[in-house]
Amino acid sequence: MTTLNIAIQKSGRLNEDSLKLLKSCGISIENGKDQLKASARNFPMNVFYLRNGDIPQYLRDGVIDIAIIGENLLVEKGQDIVIEERLGFSKCRVSLAVPNRMEYNSLEDLNHKKIATSYPNTIQSFLNQKGIQSELHIINGSVEIAPNIGLADAICDIVSSGSTLFKNNLKEVETILTSEAVLASSPEMTSEKKQLLDKLLFRIKSVLNAKNSKYILLNAPNDKVEQIGNILPVLKSLTVLPLAQAGWSSIHSVIDEQRFWEVIDELKAAGAEDILVCPIEKMVL
Repeated sequence: MTTLNIAIQKSGRLNEDSLKLLKSCGISIENGKDQLKASARNFPMNVFYLRNGDIPQYLRDGVIDIAIIGENLLVEKGQDIVIEERLGFSKCRVSLAVPNRMEYNSLEDLNHKKIATSYPNTIQSFLNQKGIQSELHIINGSVEIAPNIGLADAICDIVSSGSTLFKNNLKEVETILTSEAVLASSPEMTSEKKQLLDKLLFRIKSVLNAKNSKYILLNAPNDKVEQIGNILPVLKSLTVLPLAQAGWSSIHSVIDEQRFWEVIDELKAAGAEDILVCPIEKMVL
């Protein structure tokens, strides 16, 4: 039987969010503590727990078929690998940071300076585009300590909240790229495995659509239904049900999470009352 091999981060936040996504897709993983490989009980899938830095090469070689991985790592090590879907979690950025004591006015201040990084390809490409010549020190591990021990004048690393920079007396000065978790695929996939990938993508998109939307119910006068319908264009058509009170209807639809309060304000101004908003578990379009 054809099985889809997926790689996820061995440990950490990306690992937890990846497993949560698979669970939301109805895939149950039989994984024990410290296992490097596990199987799904109800989907033809094997899960490999790998070091982040190794995943691009495993994809390229076809050892694994797909992976949930940070986009920043693909920019650094796998620009030839196809991104199938952006997943919207584990958001971060790859940035330049300098010591708080350093006066920084522009990128020119890093010309001929030493930069410590775990992302040499990313930073070198950025510096080349900007015409800046800096000396790179490649470090695998705690890059933030480099300026404090005199190894470098600045660092290039991933930043989420910025708390690690703060603790090490560093300030973020340039954002090179923004990143999030993505589902990437191997160029060596067979047609049978691509069919399984399509099934998985269908489930993932249903989960992501639900996450980004809210189910809304409201009451409104019948003469306001058309106006309210113009505010709620997410689905093909509104569900409109007559209320026991003459001249009123109950309207059901979906709203975009990102425009939530803006839409609520518009609905109230249009005459909507008794507005209820509920989370959606899955949304199949």
